[in-house]
Amino acid sequence: MRVGMIGLGAMGLQMARHMKNKGAAVLGYDVFPEASAKALQDGIECRASIAELGRDVDVAIVMVQNDAQVEAVGSELISVMPSGSVICIASSTAPDTCRQLAARALERGIGILDTPVVHGQEGANNGTLTVLAGGEEKWLARARPALEAFSKHIILVGGVGHGQIAKSVNNMLLWACICANYEALTLARQLGADVPRLIEAMGYSSGANAPLARWGRATGKWAEKDMDVALDLAQQARLSLPLHGLVDQLIKTIDQPKMKSLLEPLDL
Repeated sequence: MRVGMIGLGAMGLQMARHMKNKGAAVLGYDVFPEASAKALQDGIECRASIAELGRDVDVAIVMVQNDAQVEAVGSELISVMPSGSVICIASSTAPDTCRQLAARALERGIGILDTPVVHGQEGANNGTLTVLAGGEEKWLARARPALEAFSKHIILVGGVGHGQIAKSVNNMLLWACICANYEALTLARQLGADVPRLIEAMGYSSGANAPLARWGRATGKWAEKDMDVALDLAQQARLSLPLHGLVDQLIKTIDQPKMKSLLEPLDL
């Protein structure tokens, strides 16, 4: 299988490495020359343009920063990729961005899947991401060998756009847990608790949750952008989300150094 990886940042590069190591012929592209140079050091052949890459691959995976970039990259790929090929949008975007690209791609016999991933940088490094896929089963079947190279689970949750909906729901629950964890652990530390030992105990208790188990290791790098997507969807649905309106404000005050500081021993 010939796979193109567009976006060779921290996660995209790791995804490309896993695909190459699993036997795929991987071509890469990044707008930043230094990212392409780093990929070349790992044996990943890079192309000078999206069009040059798109003509030579069966599956293209898009891992860029925002909707505008996804739309631009997707449009260029649709114009050059052959009929029967598949574009996987791994970036977190609005569902309608994926749906609009899918409608245009259909005219050329190209499949669009939204395939956002969860478990962050750690999952990308270890090849244990979960792919939340939206689109037709036939396109997923064609793309699956590439996606399996860097993921532990691939779950088709619905039609095009539903992968992005699932990613937004996941992130809403994640951020609410992070805010609750931060408040609870701050109180525990103030009361003199051994926070790492307390976190271990919570793993066997009803307060257990995934971000607590990984406390201090997640960066939360894209939290603000992804929360904007979730709240925009709520606006479009004319739905009030008072808890997550508050979470949106709180998550901006919690960064990785603050999270890690709660794990440090108290000076008694």
